[in-house]
Amino acid sequence: MAQTAGPIDAHAHVVPGAFPASDLPGWPSMAPAEGGQRHVMIDGKPYRTVAARCWDVPLRLADLDSKGLARQAISPMPELFSYWMPAEAAVPLLRHVNDCTAEMVAASGGRLIGLAALPMQDLDTALAEMRRAKEQLGFAGVEIGSNINGTVIGDASLHPFFAAAEQLGMAVLVHPVRPAGMDRLVGPKNLQQALGYPSEIGLAAASVITSNLMLRHPALRLCFSHGGGTLASLLPRLEQAWHTFGALRDSIEEAPSAQARRFYVDALVFDAPMLRHLLGVMGAERILLGTDDPFAFRENDPVGRIAEVLEPGAAREAVLRDNALSFLGLPA
Repeated sequence: MAQTAGPIDAHAHVVPGAFPASDLPGWPSMAPAEGGQRHVMIDGKPYRTVAARCWDVPLRLADLDSKGLARQAISPMPELFSYWMPAEAAVPLLRHVNDCTAEMVAASGGRLIGLAALPMQDLDTALAEMRRAKEQLGFAGVEIGSNINGTVIGDASLHPFFAAAEQLGMAVLVHPVRPAGMDRLVGPKNLQQALGYPSEIGLAAASVITSNLMLRHPALRLCFSHGGGTLASLLPRLEQAWHTFGALRDSIEEAPSAQARRFYVDALVFDAPMLRHLLGVMGAERILLGTDDPFAFRENDPVGRIAEVLEPGAAREAVLRDNALSFLGLPA
């Protein structure tokens, strides 16, 4: 039997090895690349070159072993969300991605855990696919973008989705996608991941606080990737503003710092001092492992990073494993 006890990576990605053919704008395809890699092609142009671990289960499991990871939750590359497509076009693409993820989970001997992509541009179809992911594919949760075509996730129009996720018991991993503010960056497009993502996910997490989402849905299991981005720096300002401005005290129904500890963030911050700060802000019971594997911009030693900042004991075990079990709704 596969070893499934030990550290759990809750933030890792899937790209199917192939896609059905389509001439729809934005529809992805795959092209060969060097060293067994493949180019993800979108509208005839390379979007990203990805390793075979994106779809090859034996290679992925060998990589887990090399990193000291027992299990991994796998979710789609964010550009595959396809929110910018008409929903009727996105549904077959996302069903294909989710079915490929399910095949990987089934072949992993219990070591991989599925998180589905949803056509969030149409909530009815998104809810239908979320139910399929739970009831037919056996997934633990879903991955959604930090914004849906510019609508931040704290917006009231998306609250019915979170109510349904809470009712179904589905974990929700939030990942930055098409971040705001790219026009303010000077340099290559890779700055989107380096600088755009943290700002985007921090504002998305703040919107969940300022909309009181977690107070309305206290059983919702929500996690923000990339350490919650800038949230740890934004929280003291938001907290002080809450104490200072009556309008904010009236609209934000619980202290921002308390609301932040109702959701999770991953530990993907690439820096031990920043991780120590994040532990102080969020608490060890609200942080879990995340690697962004198998992309090039990833955490290569996730277990070592946690060991660098936490002594052996309950807090370390919580971050390495127990918090992921709670977030994903899995038995200890």
